[in-house]
Amino acid sequence: QVQLVESGGGLVQAGGSLRLSCAASGRTFGRYAMGWFRQAPGKEREFVVAIGWSGGTTYYSDSVKGRFTISRDNAKNTVYLQMNSLKPEDTAVYYCAALTGYSDSYYVRKPTMYDYWGQGTQVTVSS
Repeated sequence: QVQLVESGGGLVQAGGSLRLSCAASGRTFGRYAMGWFRQAPGKEREFVVAIGWSGGTTYYSDSVKGRFTISRDNAKNTVYLQMNSLKPEDTAVYYCAALTGYSDSYYVRKPTMYDYWGQGTQVTVSS
């Protein structure tokens, strides 16, 4: 069982930055790919970014490429999402998730492939 707890959300003006954290329980954190998804009101949950188990491989959605950066610290069981140049359209609840099975550039983008989810943290970007 893996428990994920996100933090770092909040209200920020357009152009600003936020750093989200996702702390994971369990001794096998370093074996999982981790992803960040977001869901805005009335919309489906969408893929944002993911990172492989070692941190050597990252995957970004086109909407955040160049603005967001994912990283992980396996010693601290934590994954981070640095969000820069935020836009009002980035407003959503952000969720981190753990993918314990096979992962590649296709599967990491599918929310149904993830086994564990955090409770989410709200990010609001004002114009």
